[in-house]
Amino acid sequence: MRVGFLGGTFDPIHFGHIHIAIALAEAHSLDQVLFCPARLSPDKQGQPPLASPQQRKKMIELVMQELPQCSLFDWELHREGPSYTIETLRHWKKDHKEPIFLLLGSDVLPSLPHWREIDALLDLAPPLIGSRSIEEVFRVQELMPKFKEKIVAGHTTIPVLEISSTLVRRRLFERKYCGHLVPASVLEFIFKNRLYL
Repeated sequence: MRVGFLGGTFDPIHFGHIHIAIALAEAHSLDQVLFCPARLSPDKQGQPPLASPQQRKKMIELVMQELPQCSLFDWELHREGPSYTIETLRHWKKDHKEPIFLLLGSDVLPSLPHWREIDALLDLAPPLIGSRSIEEVFRVQELMPKFKEKIVAGHTTIPVLEISSTLVRRRLFERKYCGHLVPASVLEFIFKNRLYL
């Protein structure tokens, strides 16, 4: 059993999240991918999520119904304060022996050296990084020479969907079409609960 871990705010979850989970799972023969929504991201403490923890959890659950290899891991939603990946994975490891891998997009690489206990984190969960090319990784490599071996080893060339939750929220606020960015079940939930409008 090989498990992938995909953390984020998921405010809201979108096809970019789904794509990187599936692409990396297929490329590395992962049996399961855990989607782990943060109650509060450490680098966004001044900008808490617009949707509540319960609403973000529900949107992920709607997507998981169509993705049997993916599941929700909502431990961080039940904790106060910012969520740190190293703490979450240590908690998960207490009850699981199977290897777990940290799934990342190349967009997070510049901030990776600032993550809490990053050395311990990358030892606990080797990173799998989805990007268009290895050149994307090398462009930020000078920021993290000590992580070079692990980052390069986990690099995976995949098509990249340029989608962000910020873009989705802005388009929803502007009443623009978002069916190409967000699954229909999530859009229906958003409109029903008047989120981001």
